[in-house]
Amino acid sequence: MLGHCLCRAIAFEVDGPAQACVVCHCESCRRQCSAPMTAYIGVLDSQWRWLCKPPRIFNSSPGVERTFCDNCGSPLSFRSKNMSGVMHFFSAAMEEPEKFAPTLHVAFEEKLPWLQLADGLPTRVGPDYTKNRTGERALVQPAFCLFSRA
Repeated sequence: MLGHCLCRAIAFEVDGPAQACVVCHCESCRRQCSAPMTAYIGVLDSQWRWLCKPPRIFNSSPGVERTFCDNCGSPLSFRSKNMSGVMHFFSAAMEEPEKFAPTLHVAFEEKLPWLQLADGLPTRVGPDYTKNRTGERALVQPAFCLFSRA
């Protein structure tokens, strides 16, 4: 699975399955992408790589790195120490974003009040999709991604 920025100066490849396909409503993701919400996939560190030059990194808050192309400005990913070992690529940066159907809304308490959603997906408080509804770390991380090869 391939992804890249708008100008294609930065590209990446994902070898393994996405651990999560999530819609995030947190202010940081919204501001990075200039969008009312963002969708991303979580990929284990051992299952992806940059194919050319690496992107620029912006430390948006303690323990959070956000990447972007230094040429066209496209946001590409974020990494959080709270969800270590996983890179989160924005679905829109993938060559075939339609193959990554979100299955969960996170940071739903930060959803913009005018945004009306009727997708029926479950919601979580806070951005960490690896926790259950009570905020405890899930013993077994469920597969949150619906990936279609068709």
